[in-house]
Amino acid sequence: MSRLGGFGYDRPGGPGEKALSLAREMSDAVDGLAHLWSTAGQEASMRLSAHQLRALRILESGPGLNLTALAEGMEIGLPTASRLCDRLEAAGLLERVLHPHKRREVQLHLTGHGRQVLGEVAVHRSHALAVVLAAMEPAEREALIRGMRAFLSAQEGRRGGTADS
Repeated sequence: MSRLGGFGYDRPGGPGEKALSLAREMSDAVDGLAHLWSTAGQEASMRLSAHQLRALRILESGPGLNLTALAEGMEIGLPTASRLCDRLEAAGLLERVLHPHKRREVQLHLTGHGRQVLGEVAVHRSHALAVVLAAMEPAEREALIRGMRAFLSAQEGRRGGTADS
């Protein structure tokens, strides 16, 4: 079983012992899900790293972003984002286009092939996840859905600064 620890877990105001115990228990499930997600993503016609897939997903949801916005969205430096885009462009998954109104700005757009690869990855991931979900009892699936919604809600509240740490 994975173990949490290190700096900050024994601070006043940090997570309680019950939350830490649950987190340790959940970490194995999260590792399993991450492995399933990663493996299924590699079954598409083009194998891409998790980093490359994340960049494509960000560009899919925000077509026309510039390099700075992509780097910020991925929480990486500009040189790293630039090299990442170089590789994606060389693979035919992304194109750089001059901004129609700002001569110095370059927009990043997915190509048709980039959208196709993302679609393949989504299908493979959904299928792999559906196989596991189908093996669960209906009540367990419902509990998981409620739990995931609550987790996302708590995470969003924390990002907005409204939830306690």
